[in-house]
Amino acid sequence: MSSNRSSADDHESAPLPEDFAEAFASTRQRLGRLGTSTTYFPVVGSTNDVAATLALRSANEGAIVIAEAQTAGRGRRGREWFSPPGSGLYVSVVLRPRQSLGGGGDRATKLLTLAAGVALVEAVETATGLAVDLKWPNDLYVARRKLAGILAEATGGADEPMVLGYGINVGATAFPPELRNRATSLESELGRPVDRALLLVESLASLARRYDDLLERRFDAILDAWRARSPGSTGARVTWKTGATPPGTATGLTAGIDDDGALLVVVGDRIERIVAGEVTWL
Repeated sequence: MSSNRSSADDHESAPLPEDFAEAFASTRQRLGRLGTSTTYFPVVGSTNDVAATLALRSANEGAIVIAEAQTAGRGRRGREWFSPPGSGLYVSVVLRPRQSLGGGGDRATKLLTLAAGVALVEAVETATGLAVDLKWPNDLYVARRKLAGILAEATGGADEPMVLGYGINVGATAFPPELRNRATSLESELGRPVDRALLLVESLASLARRYDDLLERRFDAILDAWRARSPGSTGARVTWKTGATPPGTATGLTAGIDDDGALLVVVGDRIERIVAGEVTWL
């Protein structure tokens, strides 16, 4: 495994911490196409931004960016992702599903976030034993508190590489007031320390396995696993903003996801198909 020495947002990369390097070495055979290169930052603006720059510079699929802390981490819809040093895992990976699948890459790209969600749930359970639920489209929850988030972004390059970023709250850190009742961490839930290096390599190994499912067109395996991990995707009351003019809100009961990963919601005598936007569970 090589290490790219580079800088981003005036932050300098550094060698992998010893525990991370040892964990990578012991897990290399399970990483598959991931880990063609790794870049580690003690602090960086956003791992997704660094990975996107690498992708546009023709970085190989599987290039990984890891940060100890982010100053401009973000989630869906531009929200800030709280990323203090030593308290979480902040990781981004360069993927090229369209290049690998040619014209058949559209569905794989649509299901990438769901596949990553399944992978992270499996990794958390393997590394810590904690049972975690998925919430459409890209969050890991324990009860009603968010544990991890996923952000997949297209870079706009020639073969449309994707950057898949994820953040997992690990340490029992003090969350900002606006997050205290909505976020949690592994150590808070377990009441004991968590091995971040083990969690890191398990998350990447699990992601590699589920990404292979996408590339081998084992879409049903991903969808079935996601549905089994997401109790709130069926029979839960939700509200969301509609695309009507003027904008409004609608309320209904979740009815699962379709084969492209869209959330289905029963509203009166019809089923609405939600592919994006903000959905609130009531």
